[in-house]
Amino acid sequence: MGKATTILVGVALVLSGNIGFVTYIMFLLAASIIYMPMSTMFESTTELLLIGTHTARLREINNEPIQAGSSDFHPQGHDIAFDDVTFSYESEKTGVSAGAGSAKTVLNGVSLVAKQGEVTALVGPSGSGKSTVSKLAARFWDPGSGTVTVGGVDIDTIAPETLLTDYSVVFQDVLLFNDTVMQNIRLGRRDATDEEVLAAARAANCDEFIARLPNGYHTKIGENGSTLSGGERQRISIARALLKNAPIVLLDEATASLDAENETKVQQALSRLLTGKTVLIIAHRMRTVAQADKIVVLDEGRVAEGGSPKELMAQNGIFAHMATLQNQSQRWTLK
Repeated sequence: MGKATTILVGVALVLSGNIGFVTYIMFLLAASIIYMPMSTMFESTTELLLIGTHTARLREINNEPIQAGSSDFHPQGHDIAFDDVTFSYESEKTGVSAGAGSAKTVLNGVSLVAKQGEVTALVGPSGSGKSTVSKLAARFWDPGSGTVTVGGVDIDTIAPETLLTDYSVVFQDVLLFNDTVMQNIRLGRRDATDEEVLAAARAANCDEFIARLPNGYHTKIGENGSTLSGGERQRISIARALLKNAPIVLLDEATASLDAENETKVQQALSRLLTGKTVLIIAHRMRTVAQADKIVVLDEGRVAEGGSPKELMAQNGIFAHMATLQNQSQRWTLK
């Protein structure tokens, strides 16, 4: 912009006789010498600001405490038990930062048990701490106080890599890679044979859409499964969990973004995955938790209610209120 202005103004001054041609050339040379370093300086300043931001993030990552523990894990069963667990962002033990300001308490004295062979559902208003409970159960974070045990073993004493061999995790946001369907499912168990991968895919109701792909199981699905629908990505995630066949299953809003048809197919696949496992499921839809063995209602980071769906409906508390509101909303939508 500066050079263009110099050229236009200079031509006008030369034509009007106010400056000579040599003077005009000198101004052009000066403008070239001045503007290029200034432009480089401004670009460098922007890059320096970005480097400062990236450096701060790297320092934050390096300052995170390393989760260590034993590689020997021999639990007596796979019941998950929370005993008076408190969790806050920016606490000394967790090292999880919530940004500037005081620490934010998410869980406060939470005690619950998810028994092996049962489906335990976590429900409650948004921000009540449901997802935090599931992350603490898998030791993605460590509690500020209290204990989380699996089969009587405090998971704070177990190395995360060892602990997670007993977990299958199916979240709403599925992580897939730009590789074939076969290889994405095989991530559940790297040493699985092709026949085992195919069996897991069939159990997860994947055959239907994989048959439509150009190269079937050998079709590359794009970064994070960009060529697939949400329901198809979820079923691949479930097939991966089926292949792993871990004794503990964590489900966090696994069907929240699916339409009715895909939700039914995913629910069918989940029913095969959950048999005989310790299951901790988070859901907002009451139909998702209607068949749960036990429901734990969280409210403002505390356990507000607990029991079977029938028992909680009879109590006419938070769970009954949420179920009633959803039923009314569904009837209104159908009208």
